[in-house]
Amino acid sequence: MLSTSVPFQCRPQCGACCTAPSITSPIPGMPNGKPAGVRCVQLGEDERCRIFGQPERPAFCGGLQPSHEMCGDTRTQAMVWLGELERLTSPEPV
Repeated sequence: MLSTSVPFQCRPQCGACCTAPSITSPIPGMPNGKPAGVRCVQLGEDERCRIFGQPERPAFCGGLQPSHEMCGDTRTQAMVWLGELERLTSPEPV
């Protein structure tokens, strides 16, 4: 029997990947990017990206792919994992 693997889907009402990491490239409404821990202005009330799939969406954002490792079982777990990744990859102490 063939295994049909369902890709990991974004958790409703999460938005951790649009809050926890810093983004150094311009975002519409945030021309200098955004610091870590700051909610992106493009994150809607439904915690979904308003510019998903649009050319002005930063490449960094498109590179983040949901996975159980990154997202965990809760938004809190995702914020912790992404925050630690931010700390480990930051050129300056965070």
